[in-house]
Amino acid sequence: MTNNIKLFATASGVAIAILGAAPAFASGTLAGVDIVNQATVSYQVGGNIQTPVIATDTLRVDRKVTVAVVELGSATTTVSPGQAQAATAFTVSNTSNAAIDIALAATNFGAVAAPHGGTDGFNPGAYTFYVETGGVAGFDATDTLVTYLDSVPADGTRTVYVVTSIPLTDGATAITNGLIAAVHLTGTASELDASSTAPGAAITATAGANGKLTTETVLLDAAGTASGDIANDGKASDDDDYTVASAVLTVSKFSRVLADPVNVLVSGALDNVNAVPNPNAKAIPGATIEYCITVANTAGATIPDATNVAISDSLASLPVTYLAAFGVRTGATVASGVCTTPTGTGSFASNTVSGTLGTIPQGTLKTLYFRATIN
Repeated sequence: MTNNIKLFATASGVAIAILGAAPAFASGTLAGVDIVNQATVSYQVGGNIQTPVIATDTLRVDRKVTVAVVELGSATTTVSPGQAQAATAFTVSNTSNAAIDIALAATNFGAVAAPHGGTDGFNPGAYTFYVETGGVAGFDATDTLVTYLDSVPADGTRTVYVVTSIPLTDGATAITNGLIAAVHLTGTASELDASSTAPGAAITATAGANGKLTTETVLLDAAGTASGDIANDGKASDDDDYTVASAVLTVSKFSRVLADPVNVLVSGALDNVNAVPNPNAKAIPGATIEYCITVANTAGATIPDATNVAISDSLASLPVTYLAAFGVRTGATVASGVCTTPTGTGSFASNTVSGTLGTIPQGTLKTLYFRATIN
């Protein structure tokens, strides 16, 4: 008898079963997940259904490592000379299909073009890093000081503040209005470190052929802006800059002789702001002089207010005697070296004239004036 064995059906479709539920990520299937592909062949013999024949293939998903560093915003960070904590912001992202550490490094440009115009012109202090943890955008005291980004999950993003101190001088160079300091921030993909005190070793690409049941690594980052940051090197970098916007104060001091023992005041008394001086008065012993000090803040859209402005003028080495009856006057008007329109007062102690002018907005001035007699 002849046995007629007929193959009634074969499974032409491919079924993919992933062991263990995994969420969907923009970066793709997580590294280390096994893709188990099972094909089933069903058939009959003599019209009887036989046990299906099954074949499987297992392939382990490899690790795709991609980091990105992007300046947050598109404008320079305005700072002032002597500012203790000047912060510029970046987003640092892990778009890998696995959690990684990210090492952080910040470097100054050197005298080259800055990202937002102008040229890098000074070096600020050492850089530190903070991660946004306070829930409010912008660097503040609630954010966390870090040295690297620890255990950033797949598709995780952190806001990183690069914080530095702006000096008053850089060597022999005074830090003045308009100077720029440019900075690169570089993030380096690193292995997870269980100690959580430092990043693991920098991640490198796996050389050679793919192993079906092992997890290899492919670096897939774009070239960055920092020197030597090329594509597919496990690093990412971007730039920002700090631009100094400082009040630019001009201080002037004038004096005029009001009267002398021979050429007395035309009208009024020496303790009166409206006294009319004698145009023929000379600077001889016994003469009364008036000192007028002006402080002006340069006009300009980028010039900030000068705050807590104070004047101190010592008379200790001068052959003059302070005229206490007139006192110290402050105001905001001067013409031809004459201070007028008093709005406040100052003080005299330890043979020193002092006065607080408060805030001087850009494009305005304030004055301080007092009188003394030549010894």
